Amino acid sequence: MNHSLNQKIFLAINDFAGKNHIIDSAMVSVAKYMPYLFIALLFYLWFGKRKNEALYAGYAATLGVGINFFIGLFYFHPRPFMDHLGSTLLSHKADSSFPSDHTTFTMSIALMLLSFKTTKTIGIIVVFLALWCGVARVYAGVHYPFDILGSVIVSILAVIVIIALKNKLALLNNIIISVWQKIIKE
Repeated sequence: MNHSLNQKIFLAINDFAGKNHIIDSAMVSVAKYMPYLFIALLFYLWFGKRKNEALYAGYAATLGVGINFFIGLFYFHPRPFMDHLGSTLLSHKADSSFPSDHTTFTMSIALMLLSFKTTKTIGIIVVFLALWCGVARVYAGVHYPFDILGSVIVSILAVIVIIALKNKLALLNNIIISVWQKIIKE
């Protein structure tokens, strides 16, 4: 059978699935739950006096996933299990696989945090976690590698847009932070 490069890379990564229960469980957990770790990170930053960074990262993630939504309206790409390829360790509905929302969400946050001096170290660490999330989704059989690459590109675009709008969004940040401070003082 003649496979595309995307399918060949998918099969090379996904070929490890189903061979070790411990690794499979770890990768499925990463594939499913990594976004929750990133949400917890945003809360940590918010309560740890990094409110602006948390808000900008949230904007980038929201924009990135929004871009994915619009891509999905105009472009459909089947998931590997829809093409009857590889092993599927994670149940998922049969919708478009391109780009990965999980990876876009986590990578947008990671790249935004990487852009600030105050969160650069955290950003470096979470870029690797976001990439691990993407690889885990390929490993689990719900995404192709190019879905992950597409997510990285969307995330870069989202971060560039948020950085370009940073001064305008600063006003929104001030309002949100001011409202928050009024709420917690009451």
